[in-house]
Amino acid sequence: MNFWDFKRSPASVRLLAEFGQEQGLDIAKILAGSRLKATDLEDPAIEIDASQELCVVGNLIRACRQPGLGLEVGVRYNFASYGLWGLGLISCATVADALTMALRFIPLTFAFCRISGDLDSEMYTLTFEAPNVEPAVQRFLVERDVAAASRLLKEVMGSDFALSRFTLQHTVERAPEWLDGLLRIGCVRPELGASSNSLSADRKLLSVRLPQANPVTVAMCERACEELMERRRARLGTSEYIRQYLAAAPLNMTPDLHQAGRALGLSDRTLKRRLQNEGISYRMLLAEVRGRQANQLLADATLSLSEISERMGFSDLSSFSQAYKRWFGVAPSVGRISARGGLT
Repeated sequence: MNFWDFKRSPASVRLLAEFGQEQGLDIAKILAGSRLKATDLEDPAIEIDASQELCVVGNLIRACRQPGLGLEVGVRYNFASYGLWGLGLISCATVADALTMALRFIPLTFAFCRISGDLDSEMYTLTFEAPNVEPAVQRFLVERDVAAASRLLKEVMGSDFALSRFTLQHTVERAPEWLDGLLRIGCVRPELGASSNSLSADRKLLSVRLPQANPVTVAMCERACEELMERRRARLGTSEYIRQYLAAAPLNMTPDLHQAGRALGLSDRTLKRRLQNEGISYRMLLAEVRGRQANQLLADATLSLSEISERMGFSDLSSFSQAYKRWFGVAPSVGRISARGGLT
């Protein structure tokens, strides 16, 4: 399933915020544009969407500007970060059972990568398909999801944990901060510039009995995860799905209705009908999301109008200005005054 299918708890954003604050960042800067307040991160009843977490990730990347940032952040995720999903994993009878449960309920995690498992004669391999988001954000998310999975495997298997291979498609400057963190949780040194993002281990490890196995706890967690997935699926209408899909797409790429329909597995005609039933059109949703993105950029005083235009994929400033006038009825220079005042 796609990462924007479900709402998520604020636990991951809280972890990102804590990391940012340790780097000396102000919480307001970390959460800027996400429609989240610091108090929201402590509220267990709050649910956020994928675009809000992506906004925080983007803020963190721009503020920290360090190689291997996702790897350094990813090793901080542990089973407790994931609530009942994490508790269920460490309570499974074997490693194979834990991996089966993990992949079954992966939409309840904070992963943005599409994660799949494969078994051959020697190895079990988890592959992480990069999400379709902006390159810098994509790199962070791949690094974070792979490192977080490594930490979970360590916690599930304990002393038996031993990776055979760890690969990343992109290259990363060898900064000791993230490398030391990976080695502390039993990872092998990552192979960079590989053909895929993956973690591989000896298939014999699948039969390892887990030290904290508890069938009653597993059953309770599975039932709770099933109910939570169903509630979140039922609440998410077609228009909200499209909003999250558009918000997660690369800023300089504007998906058309056909591309959005493919993401949902719907024909153009069916997508149009469903949106019509909800009283909205694809054009209206696109204007809503793009307008919000433009205002978030306009609130950044360090960006010129030309830079914003280029970042949003417009051919020139004139085209951006015309689009902004269609969305809000005023020029972007006027919109910038409101955006800086918080009216985004």
